[in-house]
Amino acid sequence: MTLFSFSVGYNPINESNVFSSGDYISGQVTVELTKDTDVNALSVKMKGKAEVRWTENHGRNSQTYFSKEKYFSVKQFLIQEGQVSQGCNVYPFTFQIPAQNMPSSFKGAHGKIRYTLEANLSRSMRMDSKAKAEFNLVSKSDLAIQSSLGIPQHGATDKKMKLFNSGYVAMDVHIDKSGFHQGEGIKVVASIHNKSSRDVCPKYCVYRKCSFFAKGKRKLDTYELLKEVGVAVPPSAGQTVTKFITIPAATIPSISNCNIIKVEYRLRVCTASHVLILSRRFILMLKYIAFTGVSGCQVCT
Repeated sequence: MTLFSFSVGYNPINESNVFSSGDYISGQVTVELTKDTDVNALSVKMKGKAEVRWTENHGRNSQTYFSKEKYFSVKQFLIQEGQVSQGCNVYPFTFQIPAQNMPSSFKGAHGKIRYTLEANLSRSMRMDSKAKAEFNLVSKSDLAIQSSLGIPQHGATDKKMKLFNSGYVAMDVHIDKSGFHQGEGIKVVASIHNKSSRDVCPKYCVYRKCSFFAKGKRKLDTYELLKEVGVAVPPSAGQTVTKFITIPAATIPSISNCNIIKVEYRLRVCTASHVLILSRRFILMLKYIAFTGVSGCQVCT
């Protein structure tokens, strides 16, 4: 076999190994041959695209939903008809990532956003040889709304108890700002008025909501990032409780600038018999998380 190995790689530009629009990305295509070989072309392509796909069953029939969004495709030729020598041959390249509005890299249950380098080696009378490397991109698109990230958020509700628990419980929940870095603590202040006959213990949940769109349909996927329990409030008492909830450092960014994939974060506060959903979007952008609002309270027994 003439071609011993074929690969493409890139050079990280920072410790986190992430790129943004407008950055330069350099790398190399490596071709290792067992003898001198004639080559029709050697090229490398930088691509960015999003795809979603899922299948729904309707009785005996099934329907597959698929959509794709392309961001860029840039190609360079490293060789156009020539001979490559026996041994290890390294061909450097440099691209500039287009300075445009693009979503962050993402991989979910029903879709993905990928940025790749793809090398292609073409030889006469042979199948083309291909190699691929994926790189991570973090979007800059949400920088324009950072001025709103310091806005406090608020949600409130009350509920009359039933069955074996008489009285009512009222909750008024605040967070002091809208934006949080990954790994940062969210300060949640809950004023709880417990006029029922039992203890009320607040519980907190942060969850991610992913929406995938194709052919006018939406596929929804939710995932709970964390759950925590607060201090109990005794019967016939009012108390303000403060809880710091730390966002996991590895939490992926929100996505609001892709037409076929949306990623949002939400906070839910509840008790054993009382639920308050702070349901407006909770966004993770670049290296921080942000609440863009708190509204839409829901109460359940």
